[in-house]
Amino acid sequence: MLRYLFAILLLACAALAANIKLYLKDGGYHLVREYKVLSDRVRYYSLERSDWEEIPLDLVDLKRTESEATARKEELEHDAKVIAEEEKVAREMEKEVMRIPQDPGVYWMKGNEVQIIKPAEVAVHTNKGRSILAKMSPVPMVSGKGTLEATNPHSMNVFSNSEQEFYIQLSDVERFGMIKLTPKGQVRIVENLTFVPITKEVVEEPLMVETFQKQLTPDGLYKIWPKEPLANGEYAVVEYTEGKVNMQVFDFAIKAAK
Repeated sequence: MLRYLFAILLLACAALAANIKLYLKDGGYHLVREYKVLSDRVRYYSLERSDWEEIPLDLVDLKRTESEATARKEELEHDAKVIAEEEKVAREMEKEVMRIPQDPGVYWMKGNEVQIIKPAEVAVHTNKGRSILAKMSPVPMVSGKGTLEATNPHSMNVFSNSEQEFYIQLSDVERFGMIKLTPKGQVRIVENLTFVPITKEVVEEPLMVETFQKQLTPDGLYKIWPKEPLANGEYAVVEYTEGKVNMQVFDFAIKAAK
């Protein structure tokens, strides 16, 4: 489809390039396909009458005609180059999308190979202890504060690239983003929680990282990467429903060379 569109656009550019304004010194012009300067006259093919005609050279503003024709040709060549580059990017994106599995999850590219980031085990920690959080399990409702924690001290997914790009295939129509994890002993804090038992609300406070996000397919495949290079530390790409404490945590660490 993109290739056909590209071909049509190029043909349109070529058609436009063939239309030349042959300017006259009185301010008017003839719309022509081409023209030739022959001694004391100009011979041109009139697009209006579809025939060859001639006009005295003294009546033609040849300088303006040639200047505009050159400028227009350069503009059309530039537009054609932009279209070609955009078509190339679209082809590369199509290849990129085809490499990513359709299964929900987070992925990254190692060269041309797709690598899977497995979700970390997380637990809700309150004054009554810790309980492992499964996606469909109820959240313990106790008044006061709590934390959502990754149950291991460090991620096994370590990158030296502080601008690492990831792909996320959503499992549902949910929010997603990138957060910073806070190491604390043998766990990492994913987010702080405040429980409001009367209304059965949970206020979630993750440390969000500003990101760029680009949708690649209509069915929920996105590319996500940080707006600024990440400092060394623990992070995660997350998928969640706000207020439900159902966060899926795909953790990674940045250890860039100093």
